[in-house]
Amino acid sequence: MLERVSNADAIILGSPIFLHSVTSAMKAFLERLIFQYLVYDQEHSSLFKRKIPIGFIYTMNVTNDKFKADYEDQLKPIETYLEKAFTSFETLIVNDTYQFDDYSRYVTTLFDETKKRKVKETQFPKDCENAFDMGRRFVKQANI
Repeated sequence: MLERVSNADAIILGSPIFLHSVTSAMKAFLERLIFQYLVYDQEHSSLFKRKIPIGFIYTMNVTNDKFKADYEDQLKPIETYLEKAFTSFETLIVNDTYQFDDYSRYVTTLFDETKKRKVKETQFPKDCENAFDMGRRFVKQANI
């Protein structure tokens, strides 16, 4: 997988956010991906010699306001390392996701299921379109 990424013209990664971070599998992948290109110099140079666009799509249950207040800063280190390694970085935040098919089966008094369903019906299609647009921009940037 790392070799395939090294030959890619663009990269889009994605992860749900659990406990204020990307999943452990994504974290392990990012460590392997980024570390091979790190240089221990003052500029924090990268051994990855091409400039390619890289994006990250985060999905999570919290509102955008909650994301900005409690999550955004915690994800910055990942984003900084990706940008240093690959030079072009973009994120897409998909908030207030609809987590369960049947909310009555779980203790979820923190969430308003009716509001979640409305967000799924109205915002999620826009989020999908934004993800598609990210891919389209990356293809243009990479001249594919």
